[in-house]
Amino acid sequence: MSGTALLGIGVKAMTANYAALQTTGNNIANANVAGYSRQQVELATAPGQFTGAGYFGRGVDVSTVSRSHDNFLSGQAVNTASLAAMDSARYGQLQDLEKVFVTGEQGLGDATSQLFSAMTDVASNPADLSSRQVVLARASDMASRFSDASNALDTLQSSVTSELGSSVTQINSLAQSIANANQQIAAQRGSGQPPNDLLDERDRLISELAKQVQINRVDDSDGNANIFIGGGQRLVLGSDALQVQLAHDPADPSRSALAVIEGPTQRVLDTSSLGGGAVAGLLKFQNNDLVQGRNLVGRLAASVSAAVNSQQARGVNLQPPLGQSAGAALFSTGAPVALSNANNAKDGNGNPLGSVALTVSDASALQPSDYALSEAPGSPGTWQLTRLMDGNVQTVSSGDVVDGVRIDMTNLQSGDRYLLQPVGRAASGMASLLTDPRDIAAASPLLASMAGANTGTSSVATLAVTASPLPTPGATTQITFNNNSGGYDWQLLDANGGSLGGGSGQWVAGQSIPPPPADYNGFSLLLSGVPRSGDVVTVSPTPPGAVASNNGNAVALAALRDAPLATGHTATDTYATALADVGVSVQSAKTSSDLSTASASQAEQARSSQAGVNLDEEAARLIQYQQSYQAAAKVLQVAQTLFDSLLQTASAA
Repeated sequence: MSGTALLGIGVKAMTANYAALQTTGNNIANANVAGYSRQQVELATAPGQFTGAGYFGRGVDVSTVSRSHDNFLSGQAVNTASLAAMDSARYGQLQDLEKVFVTGEQGLGDATSQLFSAMTDVASNPADLSSRQVVLARASDMASRFSDASNALDTLQSSVTSELGSSVTQINSLAQSIANANQQIAAQRGSGQPPNDLLDERDRLISELAKQVQINRVDDSDGNANIFIGGGQRLVLGSDALQVQLAHDPADPSRSALAVIEGPTQRVLDTSSLGGGAVAGLLKFQNNDLVQGRNLVGRLAASVSAAVNSQQARGVNLQPPLGQSAGAALFSTGAPVALSNANNAKDGNGNPLGSVALTVSDASALQPSDYALSEAPGSPGTWQLTRLMDGNVQTVSSGDVVDGVRIDMTNLQSGDRYLLQPVGRAASGMASLLTDPRDIAAASPLLASMAGANTGTSSVATLAVTASPLPTPGATTQITFNNNSGGYDWQLLDANGGSLGGGSGQWVAGQSIPPPPADYNGFSLLLSGVPRSGDVVTVSPTPPGAVASNNGNAVALAALRDAPLATGHTATDTYATALADVGVSVQSAKTSSDLSTASASQAEQARSSQAGVNLDEEAARLIQYQQSYQAAAKVLQVAQTLFDSLLQTASAA
């Protein structure tokens, strides 16, 4: 056997251990590099040399340099990081939304309470112009707070749109970088060795992309990592990357949506299919939480302003001529909106063929929700309304009233869809309309009086005007009891005492006159005590001279503070409920963010334990390979000595 064989073994051993030392040094150098996977030299025994005495080893070969990588652990880390990014993005926005719902003296609830408290002062002294001026100031302050809240919500929408734009830029950059990495990796496959650094870099890019939008990765036989988003929409296929961009939501152009550009086609992705990532979190906040916040503010604005305006219209102000000017609206609010879907049927000019109009008929029945109007599945021409707040579905026809809103539909086409927003824009631009304190309608247009000759114990408890304008302005209603059991006759008299009609009724203790749903002339009278036969109650127009001192409507306006203005709740309770709803959403989002962040951290730790660099282990390997290298050098030294001895022996012979 040639002496050079031992030399070859020594050289190979030195080469192998030097390669191991170099790889270990590279691991130590890249220990803090994001996405770097620990590398190791894979050694293989060189094929032995056959001799008559058997096979003699020929040392060691370096077969490859591999990286520590586990597809399952890496996939888990990517998926959990995507969910954590979604929850974190939503939670961050919800914290800003919570700031809109201010508590204490700066809140919307306090502003409404202050208005009604000012009304109480007017009721105490209806002729006092300074008290009336305070009402106008409180009304202006309340309107400003609602308008400011609406503006703050619009600012949040702008912030979401801006952050979505930044995410889209990152998605496009990362997608193109992944496509480039695919191309470089495919180009090096012919070498027969894995390009570890490129693979690490591609995995890092994919991990960063997943933080923006949840992905589905499919590796092909060419070594490409193909990326799909939105339930199967391709983003990266080999070395080809598509672009994404922000688009207007087809249902509501004020909102943003994510779209993929494929040639001349823009394909808007379904938000519910995005899964995780910061984009999904931002869109979820925009389409759910922000809409909820806007509707909570809008419902309160619509309910309070409608109640005040309605009661104001039932009173009489101090503008001359006294007793003839009904109260004008105190507040203006945004109108209900019906948005036509961008994909609805259109005419030649691009205008929708159909239309939907909304009219608030009962503001106290309004719900803090948007509604989706669409054709009922399997029933062409039948339309169904879905309350998005809770998913309640009902069939509707044109003219139907749902949750206090009348829906009028005109020329709707098959497949049309509409987004109805009865209260979403109510607070937008809310304003106080009156500037003259005399415009506060503190007086009631009607005055109830008991005849001086009455023998019963009854007296006027309350007189509430229920209609504006009165069915018969200027008329007097005379109620005469005809027995001691509460039976009475009533007559409606004109200004000259002529009869305009009449009838009979039955008084019941605790029940108004007339009992609902009857209406003699737009009023509801409640008596205390017990009337006797022959007693007379007169409900007549308030004389001009009594208008300044009459507080009938001011009392009714002040009573709105404790009245059920919104689905059976007072304004203060409604705002408190809104605060609670937003608070619950924030706490729930925080819990979700904490849990998903912890899960992502655990998944990353599991991945790092497999693929990360442990400096203690690398230091130990460094010593191991150093000793191996020194031993190999000793083998080479011995082989060299033997070879020199052979040469000397051969020369001597």
